[in-house]
Parts: sequence; C-alpha cells; structure tokens
Amino acid sequence: MERGGKRKSERPYKGIRMRKWGKWVAEIREPNKRSRIWLGSYSTPVAAARAYDTAVFYLRGPSARLNFPEYLVGEASGGDMSSATIRKKAIEVGARVDAIETSMTAHDTASSGFKPCWFEEKPDLNKKPEPEDPDADDDWREK
Repeated sequence: MERGGKRKSERPYKGIRMRKWGKWVAEIREPNKRSRIWLGSYSTPVAAARAYDTAVFYLRGPSARLNFPEYLVGEASGGDMSSATIRKKAIEVGARVDAIETSMTAHDTASSGFKPCWFEEKPDLNKKPEPEDPDADDDWREK
C-alpha cells in the first residue's frame, strides 16, 4: 500500500491520477511555489504520464525522474521557461500520445473481428426496399 491507502495499480505512473469517470489527468507542482501547472486530461494513462514527463523535464532538466526516460533522449532542456510554455509543450505531447494510443486501441478492436454498432453498413434510404422472401429459413423467426 502507498501513502493514504492508495494501491499502486491506481497510479501506474508518477504525476498522474484517474478521475472518477475514467479520464487520466496530469499536473505538476511548480518548484518553490504552492501553485500547480495543469497538464491536461487524457483517455490513457500513458498519454498523461508522457505529458507529465515533458513538464518535469523542462522544469528540472536532465536529472528529472521520468516515467519514460527513453523518449526524451537528446532533448534540450528549455532553461527558464514560463509555466504557460511548459503547459503548452506538455499538452502537445500528451495529445499526440493520446491520439496514437486510442487509435491503436481502436485498431486492436477492429483486428479482433469486433465491429462497433456504428460501423455497420447503413441501408440506402433512397432505394426502395425489396420484399422479404416468405419461404426463407430465418433463425430469428419462431417456427
């Protein structure tokens, strides 16, 4: 158990938390201040964690403890950036990762053979319907 009775599985990455309705949010405290920088709300924990990593890297430099250090290799720290600039950069990264993560999830769903109901073929409403064959063997009809 972590501090406050929170289980580790509820916060898989540093700097993020999950809202009651399932969205993942990221925020970070500004150094030597009581204020926080809001980093956005995301569909996936990875996107929120990447937004946090971006912000902590720009705030604390290369010595920052990151969730995904392999993704910031070769980045130059921003020096003395405003909180608005840090927020903007973090949200850009988070949004990009969120789009990739959610599209991968949608791709995995499509490749598994599952089709969402809104993906079904829609009938042409300008075309006259063809009469049903009364002799056809339909499984849904009781015999």
